[in-house]
Parts: sequence; C-alpha cells; structure tokens
Amino acid sequence: MKIGIIGVGNIGKTIAQRLSAAGHDVKVANSRGPETIDADVLSSGARAVTAQEAALDVEALILSIPLNRIGDIASLVSSVPAETVVIDTSNYYPMRDGKIDELEQGKVESVWVSEHLGRPIVKAWNAIGTDSFAYKNKPEGDPDRIAIPVAADDDRDRKVGMTLVEATGFTAYDAGAISESWRQQPGSPAYCTDLTRDEMPGALASAEKTRLPKRRDLAAAAFQERIESGQKGPFGDYLVNLNRAIYR
Repeated sequence: MKIGIIGVGNIGKTIAQRLSAAGHDVKVANSRGPETIDADVLSSGARAVTAQEAALDVEALILSIPLNRIGDIASLVSSVPAETVVIDTSNYYPMRDGKIDELEQGKVESVWVSEHLGRPIVKAWNAIGTDSFAYKNKPEGDPDRIAIPVAADDDRDRKVGMTLVEATGFTAYDAGAISESWRQQPGSPAYCTDLTRDEMPGALASAEKTRLPKRRDLAAAAFQERIESGQKGPFGDYLVNLNRAIYR
C-alpha cells in the first residue's frame, strides 16, 4: 500500500518503521523539511519528503501531529482524493494544545478533527503509549498481544486502519463509529493501559464520558510532578500502571 505519514514524533516514527518493514511504500514528512528527519525513521525503507509530497498519490495518509496543529494542515488534507483513507493519531491535552471550547464542552475529539479537516477520518494508534508502541509489539496469535482500538464511520476506511494497525505488531480492535471514539480518549480505561483483545471490550464499555477530563488531568499532573522532581525515563511501565490506577 502507498502510505504518507505527516509527523515523525515517537508514534509517527514507529509507524513509519513498522509499515515500511512490512513491505508498504512509505513516505514521511514533518514541518521542518525532509533533511531534518532522523535516519532511524528511515531505517526500514521509508523515504523523507515534503508534507505536500507525503499527501500525493497515496492510499492512506496518516496524521501523527499534536491536535493543535490540525488546522495547519487542513488545506493540504482537503486536496487529498476522497478515496484516500485519512488516519489521525492525535489526542487533546489542553495543557499542551490550549483550551478548545468545543472540546471542553464535550465534543468528541475525532469528530472535531474530522470537521476541521472537512472529511471522514479513522482514529487509530492514539490509545497506545510511545514506549509500549516501540517495544511491546508481538506476533499475531501471542496471547499477550496488546490491542489498539480503531474507530471510523466508513467500514472500508476502518478495515484499512485495522489492517495497518495489525502490520505494526498489535491487535486491531473494531471500536465502531467516530461518535463513540471518546471511549478511547485520554482518561478512559482503554487509553494507554496495554490491554489484550479480550480485555478491550469491557474497557471501552465501562468508559464514563463526563469523568474523562478529570482523570486525564490527574494522570498528566502526576506525570508532570515526576518530571519536575528530576526523574528520567523511559516511563513506559510507570505510565501504564498510573493510567490503570486512575482510569479503570
């Protein structure tokens, strides 16, 4: 599959490495230009290009950028053909993104992203921590393989998203429509808690929408205190355990 990726932070980098290693034709871009993309992002065969080139002639376009940057690429994404599957990995953190009134009032993050991009999207890879994503991939059939929820309104788009999630070494779980993707937002029991395929349905079902923001902010404050106290990463297992204690 021809795939473009815009954003090569921790999640975008791993997506690029895994999908190119799986045989996909992968182009990657960031906001600073292809010459600034680290060699390890390209270690499995991905090619560094401009953002415009990343969105050109691809079957899937993956956006792995902070939510507050969505507006910066909206015009670019609007030029992508309707048949191209657009996948978003972002999450809303007001301490990073600034407060967005619609989201503060309860609008589902992925609905907001879709509206600002002016097209349907798939929500995937947002509910896995960066360390877990980088180091805990397992082969299909492993009973401890972590599940990643994938939401979309279009069945074909969701199927594409799930196929690509599987190619990165995780079990893709069909999380239904975008309107229900709040169940995989920060603060929910399914968010960055490293659940298996058998554990995921109960976690999604038990989410309580009104409690997500407070739980999200509690976890973020605990993590920030750890950073400010001088403790250094990696924080993978700490964050998983923290999220499990607060979100479930």
